[in-house]
Amino acid sequence: MELVRTPKFLRIASLCLTLGLLALLNTSHAPAATMQAIKTPLICYKGTASQSLKSGILKCPSGWTTTRPTKPTNATKATGPTTQAPGKSLSISATYTGKIAMLWSDSGVTATSVTGTGTGTTLGLTQLTGSGSSSPSSKCESVSGAGVISDGINTLKANFDPSAQGCAKDGEAPTTININGNVVITGGTGKYAGATGTLKFSGSFPISSTNAGTSESTALTLTITGSFMTK
Repeated sequence: MELVRTPKFLRIASLCLTLGLLALLNTSHAPAATMQAIKTPLICYKGTASQSLKSGILKCPSGWTTTRPTKPTNATKATGPTTQAPGKSLSISATYTGKIAMLWSDSGVTATSVTGTGTGTTLGLTQLTGSGSSSPSSKCESVSGAGVISDGINTLKANFDPSAQGCAKDGEAPTTININGNVVITGGTGKYAGATGTLKFSGSFPISSTNAGTSESTALTLTITGSFMTK
């Protein structure tokens, strides 16, 4: 029996077909991951919102970004604008009774020491100290002075303004001097530091002599009323 030889070109064609079938079979059984590239979702952020894009053109919309926002720490959290706490208005209506020590000279009188203890609406400021002066040439003259009222820890400071005056009841001593006007608060210490405002005052004290070189200490009554602001 004669062996029939297959032409060479047929063997080559058969081999190519076989290889093609094997390649097709291998491809049809490959995992889905090898069939097509897996697209990674695009995460877009806007403020605290986020969205995931998985299909179409993977591009963040206008106003969105791919940068994840960072959470602020306690040290960097926005606290908003700071505002200063408003001041507080306080009222006082107190009467101080005590002593005024005076020294007369050729040109006028100096109140070398003023002390008193307050009652009424004192805000706890029951201790009064101060000093003053005047150069009387008539029954009514301007007086200058400065004082402090205190609770022993916190203080309120004030000066007489130009409206303050003292008037003698009689044309010569002995007589009674009545004083009145405004005091301008110039600050303080403790909880009254930075206080501002204007208060009214009125008071009286007797004098026995106006001779130069005479010193005396007499009873003083002084009333302070009004409101002021604290920081």
